[in-house]
Amino acid sequence: MTRIFLTLLALIGGLSAPVLAQSDDSILRAELRPGWRLADGDHMAALHLTMAPGWKTYWRAPGDAGIPPLFDWSGSRNAKTVAVSWPTPEVFFQSGMRSVGYSPEVVLPLRISTRGSGQDVRLRGQVQLGVCKDICVPKTLRLDAVLPAAQTKVDPVIAAALASVPFSATEAAVRSVRCTIGAKDGAMTLRAEIDMPARGAMDAVIETANPEVWVAEPKTTQSGGRIVAETRMMHVDGGAFALDRSGVRITLLGKGQAVDIRGCDK
Repeated sequence: MTRIFLTLLALIGGLSAPVLAQSDDSILRAELRPGWRLADGDHMAALHLTMAPGWKTYWRAPGDAGIPPLFDWSGSRNAKTVAVSWPTPEVFFQSGMRSVGYSPEVVLPLRISTRGSGQDVRLRGQVQLGVCKDICVPKTLRLDAVLPAAQTKVDPVIAAALASVPFSATEAAVRSVRCTIGAKDGAMTLRAEIDMPARGAMDAVIETANPEVWVAEPKTTQSGGRIVAETRMMHVDGGAFALDRSGVRITLLGKGQAVDIRGCDK
């Protein structure tokens, strides 16, 4: 299958000399898989990242030890929105800190909502991400590619990545999600009790709809047949804030499986 190669540009500010001596090819290889046009007029493409042995990059919520990826598609044409699908990530522990991401490679499907279903898409923009081993190297991927409307053959690599995204709450037979809010040591606390069939040991990642709210790494336990995740939250400016329970997103990560839960029942 034809692949469109991206231009990699390292952001070198503040990096040490040994890192500057390394080429992008020695750490990270990136490709845009052009994908195919869907029956509803959307286009499915993907960003394929391959890291050197021992290196990793990060999930949308990378943990305190990670670098969150940022996407800017503002230069694109015939693209209303670009939605990233996140395959099930791994949990890494280093120096007592947890991060969430991918190693040694990841395929990130990109579903592009088009303005004209019969027209090609020009996908143009940049992706900022961190690639880490013993140190972290920030990268900017600049891309400019035409995705043809006439291409309808499914890319099996992208299809496999789509198949590995976390289960929804419905698919995982989640029965209820009860969230209790409190306060401790100047921070808001959240206790989420998730009633669902047992899936073995799982770690929780909790996000909110407000990007200015910091969420601590949850403590995840199993009690009375339920998964319990407890965390603390603070606004980045230290002020008070209201928590929208419907915007709470809980991802449970287990060995080779994950569950994506949107919102609390009460």
